[in-house]
Amino acid sequence: MDRRHFLKQSTLASSLYFVPSFVKAFENMSPASLGYKRLVMIQLSGGNDGLNTIVPFNNDEYYRSRPKIAISKSDVLKATDELGFHASLLPLKKLYDDGHLTVINNVGYPNPNRSHFRATDIWQTASDSNQYLQEGWIGRYLDHYGKQPYNAIETDDSLSLTLKGKNINGIAAKNPEILFKTSQDPYFKNVLKYYQDEHLSEHNLGYLYKTMIAAESSAKYIFEKYQTAKSQQEYPINEFSNQLKTTAKLINSGLETRIFYSSLGGFDTHAGQINQQGRLLKMYAEGVGAFVNDLKTQGTFNDTLIVTFSEFGRRVKQNAANGTDHGSASNVFIIGNQLKSQGFYNDLASLSDLDDNGDLKYSVDFRSIYATVLSNWLAVDDKRVLNKSFAKLDFV
Repeated sequence: MDRRHFLKQSTLASSLYFVPSFVKAFENMSPASLGYKRLVMIQLSGGNDGLNTIVPFNNDEYYRSRPKIAISKSDVLKATDELGFHASLLPLKKLYDDGHLTVINNVGYPNPNRSHFRATDIWQTASDSNQYLQEGWIGRYLDHYGKQPYNAIETDDSLSLTLKGKNINGIAAKNPEILFKTSQDPYFKNVLKYYQDEHLSEHNLGYLYKTMIAAESSAKYIFEKYQTAKSQQEYPINEFSNQLKTTAKLINSGLETRIFYSSLGGFDTHAGQINQQGRLLKMYAEGVGAFVNDLKTQGTFNDTLIVTFSEFGRRVKQNAANGTDHGSASNVFIIGNQLKSQGFYNDLASLSDLDDNGDLKYSVDFRSIYATVLSNWLAVDDKRVLNKSFAKLDFV
């Protein structure tokens, strides 16, 4: 079999990885062996401006720093005497009112990096700012506690670094039906038929062959479970909501997946921020609102925790293009029905006592959020996954 043709056609290899000892699938594995609680990670890619998301509407420094892009006090969905939500976040404000939302302010890490790619890598690998890791923190979770690629799923066509482990990767499944049909393609069947081909003994082809065995088994299982889920919930018509709709169906189907990963891009608002961010926040909030309602209707919201983050925030002062430049600390949203600290977990950092770059000073290391979720929600050894200990928070 032609090596180049094999490599070119093995489209599922980018989203699946199985070491030889796990080539044989464990379709009959009990759900109880992995537990029932699920984590949904949502990334707002591009660096969402936290100050125009959770608005300090009584802070004069906020309005002095942003004379043209600050959210007017009359437009803020007020939550406390000091902080409120962007007007586009009405569904999120409702979750706040119902006790289903915790907002953690000033989330960051020491010596922050303001490059999109590097900052995203740091958040996805849980590394220090000067440390370069090849495995994502969810991938390391899979290495230690996973059994199948579908124990972690990204609802996209390609797999992010965060779901890539040393021995096991998660799986990218934007559309379970397409994934299954791809795995049933005659080419795949042809590869399996000729597995004795001498070229398959080569390292790369042997690896891809084993990957395709796992792909066929995983895709079939995911699609069969996906078909069993029914929902009457209406979702907004956009790509992000489609990701959450797929996630809800997979959760409600009883699929043995512990972690789901979705993203919404476009938050790099260097210019014309007001309209662009407002549109994206509305898309995010309406999608999440529909997602939570779907889970509530199906009785799976109690066992689902939703964490929303962005790779960095924006500068406190607006720029000349009526936008904001790359910053550092921002807010993280925790959504669930078993929160210990509903509402605002901590106060917003000072808008006048900034770091040397004009950014908010972080007070919460994002890896403390990961550690809390791993230990208190997924009930695993967070130090084993994160490679070191971080202080736990008290939100779940």
